[in-house]
Amino acid sequence: MATTTKKRKRSTKKKLVIVESPTKAKTIQKYLGRTYKVVASKGHVRDLPKSKMGVDVENNYEPHYISIRGKGDTIKALKTEAKKAKAVYLASDPDREGESIAWHLSYLLGLDVNDKNRVAFHEITKDAVKEAFKHPRTIDMNLVNAQQARRVLDRLVGYSISPLLWKKVKKGLSAGRVQSIALWLIIQRERAIKSFKPEEYWTIDSMMSKGKNQFKSNFYGVDGKKRELHNNDDVQNILSKIDAKKPFSVKKVVKKQRKRQPQVPFTTSTMQQDANRKLNFKTGKTMMSAQQLYEGINIGKEGNQGLITYMRTDSTRISAIAKHEASQFLHDNFGAEYAATKPIKGKLPEGAQDAHEAIRPTSVFRTPDALKDYLTKDQYRLYNLIWCRFVASQMTPAIMDTMAVDIEQNGVIFRSNGSKLNFEGFLKVYGGNNEKDNILPDIIEGDDISLLKTNPDQHFTQPPARYSEANLIKTLEENGVGRPSTYAPTLGTIQKRYYVKLVGRRFEPTELGEIVNKIIENYFSDIINIDFTATLEQELDEIEESKRNWVEIIDNFYQPFSKEVSNAEVNMASVQIKDEPAGFDCEICGSPMVIKMGKYGKFYACSRFPDCRNTQAIVKKIGVTCPTCGKGDVIERKSKRNRVFYGCSRYPDCDFVSWDKPIGRNCPKDNHFLVEKKIKGGVQVICPNGDYEEKVQK
Repeated sequence: MATTTKKRKRSTKKKLVIVESPTKAKTIQKYLGRTYKVVASKGHVRDLPKSKMGVDVENNYEPHYISIRGKGDTIKALKTEAKKAKAVYLASDPDREGESIAWHLSYLLGLDVNDKNRVAFHEITKDAVKEAFKHPRTIDMNLVNAQQARRVLDRLVGYSISPLLWKKVKKGLSAGRVQSIALWLIIQRERAIKSFKPEEYWTIDSMMSKGKNQFKSNFYGVDGKKRELHNNDDVQNILSKIDAKKPFSVKKVVKKQRKRQPQVPFTTSTMQQDANRKLNFKTGKTMMSAQQLYEGINIGKEGNQGLITYMRTDSTRISAIAKHEASQFLHDNFGAEYAATKPIKGKLPEGAQDAHEAIRPTSVFRTPDALKDYLTKDQYRLYNLIWCRFVASQMTPAIMDTMAVDIEQNGVIFRSNGSKLNFEGFLKVYGGNNEKDNILPDIIEGDDISLLKTNPDQHFTQPPARYSEANLIKTLEENGVGRPSTYAPTLGTIQKRYYVKLVGRRFEPTELGEIVNKIIENYFSDIINIDFTATLEQELDEIEESKRNWVEIIDNFYQPFSKEVSNAEVNMASVQIKDEPAGFDCEICGSPMVIKMGKYGKFYACSRFPDCRNTQAIVKKIGVTCPTCGKGDVIERKSKRNRVFYGCSRYPDCDFVSWDKPIGRNCPKDNHFLVEKKIKGGVQVICPNGDYEEKVQK
């Protein structure tokens, strides 16, 4: 009997699967069934210590890993589960970081790195998960070493330069490889804006007609050659050649058919860019929502389901099964003419790993509308973006009929361009039909055209625009700086350190950012050398491909870098961020108040600090009295998400708030205060009650 009992107990042992998140564990548990137990490590379990460098530069850059503080109970629970498990599988994310987590778990749980206990899948679906468990493998040490090299490299840079910044500038500052380049790019753009000198140029628009049909035309050139108009004299010279009473003659008509191809499915960076442009998502929000969609959402009767493929990828590749399903969906819902026989293929960027597919829905048949009730607003908007982009990538091109007409009189040429959407193709799903028809009348060569009026207009060239999150990510990717997983934390860090701030969705450097960048430029020029950093990224990729030794690459970087650090320690002068007089006295002790630079920007503080610790936030008055209490000033404030709103300076005694800017006038209809609302093309004064609005001001 005892033997039977022991056998029964042994047979009830389960196979343990360790993933990173509880949500992912819940989804996978459903697919694997009762013979498995799926638990979560809740992210990393070991890392370099925060209190010191943690890298032995004298001993082949050996990293000194420790268990992460606060993870003791999790590690203890994992060890307990591993001891009583029939087998242990490590199913962390399918990338370098995930491989590294599996390796650290293997060490802590005393597993053999040569055992085939590593399971990786690109999408969390029943078929993908079950197939992955049929083919477990050993931990890929090339992936681990590539991640380890990046971690050690970033630690050497950060923990060498940051103490210098603390000593020479102020505490709490930091520097890193990718963040320093991002900051440098923003500051370079700011310098270009400040040094920009606008140049004058003119255009001549006209209204033409053929019979009763009117259409627009624009000045092109003279005697068959394109000509720029630099000033009013150039304009008057052209106008003097034109006789408004005489007809123009049509000299050339070109009709073509233009195809507009769909874009390839999302990579991490293109998803971040489109989410920023179209949804106004910051990169952190995009990645958080994508992680949730990947790990699994409860969608009713089907339970937890992973809705998108892995969201950290630089590949645009799509599996044959996904292509087939998309084709079936398009045939069933739109018709054969919308399904591409050979969907567009993207070109991989230099250095792209192509280890995963592009980001796509795990099932194209799960439409955004069908899932809307199960998703949060952010999850739905991102899923809709991903689903539409993928479906569109498998569709036929949009077809435009275009027409270009050259109209001439006395050698002066005006040109008209017309277009008409012939077939919407992929625009039916993604991008919207923003191809506005501009239909020209039926025109043939030799036709007489009447000039109705001309409209000369002066313009000035504009400076380059400041970087948005989308444009900065695109620039980093194009220059080979960073990798898909690094963009969100990089942009978050430079804002958290107050090196830059977002103003109107565009990055502006702060005074602190300028100071830190100048130090990096003067003493660590390689760190902000784009070619140098891109080459280093390629070398890290070569470690993954088993072409390079990680210690050798670290050593090639660190030897010259350590000399730069030594030079900076000796020669770098201390930078004192001087306090500015605030112009008023402390309400507590009567001493002058000053403006100090803090971690999150400037603030008022007593000049007797630390003897007097009185501080005040710097508020921006807009010159309007509070419409609620009539006593306080309306001031500009910022929400936790950095969104500007307006409130009363007497808060909390007065609770007036408004997202839109009050203008100090009341509505002539109901006497409610009026606000200035930003709209496309300018601003408009409106009544929040919706009964009154004024003309748009550009």
